[in-house]
Amino acid sequence: MNPQAKLVFIISLLLGTTITISSNHWIMAWTGLEINTLAILPLISKSHHPRAIEAATKYFLVQAAASALVLFSSMTNAWHTGQWDITQLTHPTSCAILTSAIAIKLGLVPFH
Repeated sequence: MNPQAKLVFIISLLLGTTITISSNHWIMAWTGLEINTLAILPLISKSHHPRAIEAATKYFLVQAAASALVLFSSMTNAWHTGQWDITQLTHPTSCAILTSAIAIKLGLVPFH
């Protein structure tokens, strides 16, 4: 992999993490998570081995499903509370969906 491209992907990982950590709005947190997902995919599949491509594809599909759950949870919470603020997660269904989405994104048991 080209060193400049690798540097861009690593900087994108740092940028996505920073955006996610510093956000107080659900859409910005989701954007940071998506930047991380899109930046790690080329790093996973940089060796052109079929198993690396398969791993990157599986990683992308699982992360896309978890991102959809994050968006669904934030929309459900906004619908019930009228707020998009991260600190206002008070609806139990939204909280459960978000907890499972974050567990999927982190690869926690039983989602590993």
